Amino acid sequence: MSGTMGIDLLVVPNFVAHDAASVDLTPRVRRLPGVAPRGEPEPIDAATIAGRENLAQALILRLLTPAGSLAALGHGAYGSQLHRLIGRRKTPELRNLCRAYVLEAVAQEPRVVPPAVALTFEPDAETSASFVFTLAVQPVGGSATVGLSLQVGL
Repeated sequence: MSGTMGIDLLVVPNFVAHDAASVDLTPRVRRLPGVAPRGEPEPIDAATIAGRENLAQALILRLLTPAGSLAALGHGAYGSQLHRLIGRRKTPELRNLCRAYVLEAVAQEPRVVPPAVALTFEPDAETSASFVFTLAVQPVGGSATVGLSLQVGL
């Protein structure tokens, strides 16, 4: 399963995804034993994340990256429109716009079968200046869904 979802650097410390909830997301390095010459300290490498946790992290990064911000790097379509919600007054219409932006971004993730399996808002966890939602997606080639929760500040 991790082969289809990839492996990547661990870069979202302190964010929560259901599938990554058991993973300590504090940044750390890993030792590379047997690489250094005798008597030298072992070199270190950045920590990585794989499988379901990697897909959850990829979705969080896609949702938090403003669409178009990576155009100079050749990834103009990567990201979401969620940044457009910042500074706007919270209304039912804005919640629907948030839903549309999330579903649009998830549909662009190549490791996910569109559309999202579920997108539910959690009004009891929200503030007057935020939306909180839980997202469940079906990985390509996988049978179990991957879920994450995210709070979007306005």
